[in-house]
Amino acid sequence: MTHPAAPADLDLEQSPESVLAALATLRHRDAPTHGGRVLSYVYDPGVPELDELAAGAVRAMQPVNGLDPTTFGSVAALERDVVAFARDLLGGDADTVGTVTSGGTESCLLAVQSARDTWLAARGLRPGEARPRLVAPVTVHAAFQKAAHLYGLELDLVPVVAHGPAAGAVDAATLGARMTDGAGGADGVALVVVSAPSYPHAAADPVADVAALAAAAGVPVHVDACIGGFALPFWPGLPAWDLRVPGVTSLSADLHKYAFAPKGASVLLHRDRDRQRAQYFATTRWPGYPVVNPTLLGSRSGGPLAAAWAILQALGTDGLATLAGRARRATLALREAVDGVEGLRVVGSPVGPLFAVATDDAAPADRRVDPHLWADAVAARGWTLQAQPGLDQPDGTRLPHTTHLTVTPVTEGVLGDLVPVLREAADDVRGTPRPDAGALLGALPAELLPTGPGGPALDSATAAALLDAVGLGSVGGGDATPGVGPMAPLLALVEALPAPLVERLLVELLARLVEPRGA
Repeated sequence: MTHPAAPADLDLEQSPESVLAALATLRHRDAPTHGGRVLSYVYDPGVPELDELAAGAVRAMQPVNGLDPTTFGSVAALERDVVAFARDLLGGDADTVGTVTSGGTESCLLAVQSARDTWLAARGLRPGEARPRLVAPVTVHAAFQKAAHLYGLELDLVPVVAHGPAAGAVDAATLGARMTDGAGGADGVALVVVSAPSYPHAAADPVADVAALAAAAGVPVHVDACIGGFALPFWPGLPAWDLRVPGVTSLSADLHKYAFAPKGASVLLHRDRDRQRAQYFATTRWPGYPVVNPTLLGSRSGGPLAAAWAILQALGTDGLATLAGRARRATLALREAVDGVEGLRVVGSPVGPLFAVATDDAAPADRRVDPHLWADAVAARGWTLQAQPGLDQPDGTRLPHTTHLTVTPVTEGVLGDLVPVLREAADDVRGTPRPDAGALLGALPAELLPTGPGGPALDSATAAALLDAVGLGSVGGGDATPGVGPMAPLLALVEALPAPLVERLLVELLARLVEPRGA
């Protein structure tokens, strides 16, 4: 690819070299994306050649606009190949169609939009004229909460099993009863969602049993396999969970997770064309070009799509299987290591290359290990785990606070370093109680707190003052590396405060993190 020389009258304020040097400096603020020290957010295959391949594919498609595949035919060709690969891997047939999206959240949003609009059309209704239900376990990804909010559905969350080997998974009969007995009965349900597996605890919902109940009631089922979709096909001994299951009408799987594409690339598959067409937006009712969008975006970069295509072409099914095998061996080794740590336990019966760790309440109190303190102690040794808050379920049971580990192929090569760190960190905090949420709440100025659910919403200045009161007002300030320090106190506060208040404070925290600095 050749480019014309820059016009002679173009005077760059900074040279490309200096700009890239500044970018490299900013990247030093980040957690390491390669090498296995971050067990969340990133998916490192441990194969540098794949990084180079992806970078080359992105560069080749850099100027292409995915908005119009009739102008840029490569976009249609690449997407067709990626969808075909996913369809064949995930149990689709000749009628299965799909779309490459910008990530798991967009795939989930489009699945819900398609289900809602199909439900409305079948009843001769328009958006806003009815509010169908979206039925899902409480562990379903937060993207479905966003979808229900954006598309005007009633989110009907079903408690999951709280204890024992099935912890974190929904009971099929319980979900089926909610589907048929809730407001409007099964006819009022636009979509049921189950996970393969769920992110918080890596629990695999009983897809076949739920799909059978839903099919009998005439309700579509979406399988959220965003995290597991390109790993579980190579996990032995699993019950059916993908499009091979009768009654499953759509499925999402992220290419930028265990297909190792760069962010953001995901695929949404539909069992039939009519449901997929319902996710499109089209209009000719303006004086510009006809707009036809299969996703939420209009203009779309061709880069992530090209990188996903290139990696799938290079790896093929056998390559994915090899990398999944590495992640599986590492996962089993880490679960065994955690099970051998006094005071900790693996939650439930996790499926796939991820799991959650909780306090072993069967241990004596002075031998227990708090998972958030443990994660902080691991972080102090240069490794990143992900702390997750506990949750009170609608049936009165409680899901414990946990620490999450996402395991990738590269992890297998660092087990010799990581496992001792996990043990030593547990030794450091064993018997130490969790931070006292009451003391944290006492630091909040009462005059700034909302008076109740009907009270006025917090404005930005008040939210910032509350963040200051708990020591979070300067997060990301100046040129320091953004971070909130130890997570255990923050997560204790998250659990102690009402969810709407916490959510408002977190919005303020993240919003201020990216605000331009004052003069």
